[in-house]
Amino acid sequence: MRKLELIKEISKKTEVEKPHVERVVEALMVVIQDQVTEGNTIYLRGFGTFNIITRKAKTGRNFHSKKEVVIPARNVPYFKPVKSFVRKVQKSAK
Repeated sequence: MRKLELIKEISKKTEVEKPHVERVVEALMVVIQDQVTEGNTIYLRGFGTFNIITRKAKTGRNFHSKKEVVIPARNVPYFKPVKSFVRKVQKSAK
């Protein structure tokens, strides 16, 4: 599902006009990105948590030259869904 399809679905379920839903969805994404970038955790009850995790530096391998390459430590965005969300996805896969 793409963003436009998500907006249409939300608009249909809430009976709110698409331009209003689009502004809210855009604002939600900007706020989440800004807050997580600043190091804040966003917890949406019943959905999940957005935050940053730090990946440790590690040694990788260049397959072409077969030389070891150091991959530096870095911060990456992370989403952890709530258990009820995970269970729902697991049930749908059966």
